[in-house]
Amino acid sequence: MVLSKALRLYGKDNMKIDEVSLPEIKDDEILAEVMSDSMCMSSWKLAKEGEEHKKTPNNLKDHPIMVGHEFSGKILKVGSKWQDKFHENEDFVVQPNLARDDTPFVPGYSYPYIGGDATYIIIPNEVMELGCLIPFKGDSYYEGSLCEPVSCVIAAFDAQYHLIPHTYNHKMGIKAGGNMLIVGGTGPMGLLAIDYALHADTKPKRLVVTDIDQAKLDRAKELYPSDEVEVHFVNTKGLSIDEQEKLLNAKVNNEKYDDLFLMISVKPLAEMAGRLMNADACLNQFAGPVDKSFSADLNFYDIHYNFTHVVGTSGGNAENEAKAAKLIAEHKLDVAKVITHVLGLNAAAETTLSQPEIGGGKKLIYTHKKFDRIELAKVDPDSELGKILKKHNGIWSHEAEQWILNNMPDI
Repeated sequence: MVLSKALRLYGKDNMKIDEVSLPEIKDDEILAEVMSDSMCMSSWKLAKEGEEHKKTPNNLKDHPIMVGHEFSGKILKVGSKWQDKFHENEDFVVQPNLARDDTPFVPGYSYPYIGGDATYIIIPNEVMELGCLIPFKGDSYYEGSLCEPVSCVIAAFDAQYHLIPHTYNHKMGIKAGGNMLIVGGTGPMGLLAIDYALHADTKPKRLVVTDIDQAKLDRAKELYPSDEVEVHFVNTKGLSIDEQEKLLNAKVNNEKYDDLFLMISVKPLAEMAGRLMNADACLNQFAGPVDKSFSADLNFYDIHYNFTHVVGTSGGNAENEAKAAKLIAEHKLDVAKVITHVLGLNAAAETTLSQPEIGGGKKLIYTHKKFDRIELAKVDPDSELGKILKKHNGIWSHEAEQWILNNMPDI
């Protein structure tokens, strides 16, 4: 029997760290050790909705679930069914979006023995059957944890589509050499989208990123320079919608936009994005609205005559996760740039419930460790960790991760 310490959800705003006795694995299961988990706003939404969330069972009070779905770790024991494919001491990541027709249940939302905010987990057969357990060849566990968020970005870019000229057939993906707009793009997912737009095989000609926080825009500009793509970071604070629309059009010589991504769910901004669409443009509602009745006006004349279209993406799939794992392991994307806080498992409940108030980028949990949440920008530069951060321009790193794993107390 293995004892695991895990953050579990018992209902709305009811989370706590428990010691959980894991049963012996079955022949079709895998025992694994989680090393890190990056926190998603979806976990905050999960905690706020409790049993009303579509992915949770309806008896959380008596049967709590393990929370967390952006995790990486090491395989410890493999059931006989999977011993020809997976091996002990192999590092892994999980694509939690199992994409099944018969149930919405997924790791991090629905299961008693698998979630990212835990020390040890049992990976059920369906994860392997659906190709969602993926070996990871990267240098650091934090990189593995960020494969899932990157998979969401890859899915969004892949879901964009444009007409093949003079046909009604579509070419999937963003328009090569087009104009791209990311609205509200300096949050962690926006930054990952910028990184992917600049380094994927298919790139836009121009990329415009908006936000209302100049410091965040300045930081994004510093983090993501580009010689290949013309990039503009635009502060829209205090501007009317008409003023924003005029300014954003001017950034692309009034040519409008071919690919647009909404990283926030705000009706006037969604409607503005609709007006900024070029012929055959594709608008992606990336942010998941909390309000189930969220809606915005859309010009159906443009849909008919200008072939504009709208898509929405929610999460990635196993193929996206595998692609993310490869890109990150090959250092084609620098995911460390989105991490702004690190913490031990003991601080996971409070941090999950306080994400909107904390702000910043990704919060990274080291599941075996016990320490309060650390904001990287406020670390004493003369401390051991501060000196490591300074060496890497304030950005998280393999060296910083090793310092945490070697120096922070176990939970």
